[in-house]
Amino acid sequence: MNLHRPLHNRPGKGLAAALAIFIGVCCFSCANMGRPGGGPKDETPPVLKKSNPPIGTLHYDKNKITLEFDEIVQIESPNEKIIISPPQTQMPQITSLGRTVSIVLNDSMKPNTTYTIDCGDAIVDNNEKNKLLDFSFHFSTGDHIDTLEMSGILLNASNLEPVSDMLVGIYAQLADTAFTTQPFLRMSRTDEYGRFTVRNIAEGTYRIFALKDGNRNYFFDNATEDIAYLDSVFTPTVTMEWHSDTIWADTSTIDTIITSLQPHYRPDGIVLRAFNENYKASYFEKYDRNDRRKVTLFFSAPQDSLPLITPLNFPAEDWAIIEKSATNDTLTYWLRDSLVYNNDSLRIVARYLRTDSLQQLSFYNDTMQWVYRERKRSSRNKKKSDDTDTLPPPIEFMPIENRSGTTIDYYASPVYIFGQPVKRLDTLAVHLERKVDTLWVPVDEYSFLPEPEQPRAYRLRNKWVSGGEYRFTLDSLAAESIYGNPTNTLSHNFKVKAIEEYSNLLVRTIGITGPAFVELLNNSDQPIYKARVKNGSALFRYVNPGTYYMRLCIDSNDNGVWDTGNYREKRQPEEVFYYPGSLSLRANWDVDQSWDVYATPIESQKPYDIVKNKPKDAQTDTQAEEEEQGPIYSNQPTLTGGRTSR
Repeated sequence: MNLHRPLHNRPGKGLAAALAIFIGVCCFSCANMGRPGGGPKDETPPVLKKSNPPIGTLHYDKNKITLEFDEIVQIESPNEKIIISPPQTQMPQITSLGRTVSIVLNDSMKPNTTYTIDCGDAIVDNNEKNKLLDFSFHFSTGDHIDTLEMSGILLNASNLEPVSDMLVGIYAQLADTAFTTQPFLRMSRTDEYGRFTVRNIAEGTYRIFALKDGNRNYFFDNATEDIAYLDSVFTPTVTMEWHSDTIWADTSTIDTIITSLQPHYRPDGIVLRAFNENYKASYFEKYDRNDRRKVTLFFSAPQDSLPLITPLNFPAEDWAIIEKSATNDTLTYWLRDSLVYNNDSLRIVARYLRTDSLQQLSFYNDTMQWVYRERKRSSRNKKKSDDTDTLPPPIEFMPIENRSGTTIDYYASPVYIFGQPVKRLDTLAVHLERKVDTLWVPVDEYSFLPEPEQPRAYRLRNKWVSGGEYRFTLDSLAAESIYGNPTNTLSHNFKVKAIEEYSNLLVRTIGITGPAFVELLNNSDQPIYKARVKNGSALFRYVNPGTYYMRLCIDSNDNGVWDTGNYREKRQPEEVFYYPGSLSLRANWDVDQSWDVYATPIESQKPYDIVKNKPKDAQTDTQAEEEEQGPIYSNQPTLTGGRTSR
């Protein structure tokens, strides 16, 4: 209905009706206080209208702060997101009611101290949940406000992922013990991009740390907490510098450029690398003797050495074959002698390293009883067994597990797992043949030997013919276990991939002088191939075609794996770098790629495509922001080196 139509142009009889409708609409509008339907979506965050005390108040010694906004607000996860400096030993009370946020500090107020309430993105409006980003409030109990700042980014040391929701704090006391004995002097929390700003710092020299504070005491006293630290110290400063703000008429047209003097706080590019010391208390967890012929021991953490087992009720000489996991935390003892494994209860003393009450490893003597409990057979099975007592028992063959498929890589060595430790293997009953035309021709030079520390795993090694077809055979009774169980026939036919199906990659690393290795990663940031850096290059041969990313690790101890840090030992985690792009490798091509490891800032190295910790509400930065400080994540186009077809 057009309410703006002149009333004198309407029929006389409708005048009263029109007035009634008009009054009704007005009354409805007055009664409905919500946001009118239709119109553009509200994308504006709440705006602070006033506060008690006002921002920057001096000599304020009360413990209650009230913030009033221009619309109804809510607080999301206040105890996790809102950070107060100096840290509060007693939990503050943070509530919202309508347009007001109230904060009550339960600690005693410190004299001559600048207090900062860093709200991060905790305050949102009631309707659309628009976040008031990076909101901070401050006041002082003394006669001045400390105004200096330190900022940077926190990355995961092993994969350069931005680390969110982690405390970053400073100490004026430069001793190493401050981080392990005292709460932070001032602190902040990393946002969803891993960025942080520690505000309202007094003049002085500081050390900076990061902490995943599990027990909320604001210092590192639990070896399971994630941490980051730098050995260097910082002296924050501020200078006034010209800053340009761009006002856009539309998405492509500049309206106005406003230039003004603004404070620039330094340091503003601190990079912290977070790590976990991977501390685990070491102790014996349990044993498993479901099979009377073997006992498996489980420890809670990797073991540097094997436990010393002393038998008490059976002979101590050559009584078992040991099968070890890679970190010695799972040990299987295959009992050799029937007089031993037929004993339902084996008593031993195990001497091993265990974490004591001071979190130190010390030797511990543990008396154990390895008990085997026979499973009771049902009466039905028992009757069936009685009926067949006159028949010879069937042969119990030792199973063999084939760990390879019908196609193997050119560089591969198939592995076969026997069900029990092997006592005897008849090499004349083991055969490897290659198909030539339509005939199977024996291969003369190959090996089929057990793996170190794995008495049941045998690896087949041979110099394969590119694209060749092979048949590996074990005749019946070719092997026998330590318990007398023979093997049945095994036949494994497989084809070796042709060399032309692969790509070769040579990575020339610039800036690397010590031990290092390079990994090729898939689009899930998982390593697929690894090569050591030798003479400034890492060579990858026989790489399956596809798109890959690269990560380089400075392998300080030259052990071939990334090692974490340890604060007590003052050992930083090994440095990691990412190639800031992707590599496209095609079949039958050689790629020669140069990589200046230090050319791109570390916080911009990891390609955005494989960043896992992407902000939930990530939006494209404006052109002005990128001109000023560059993109937060690197998303450079695919980079390729020289290619030659083979």
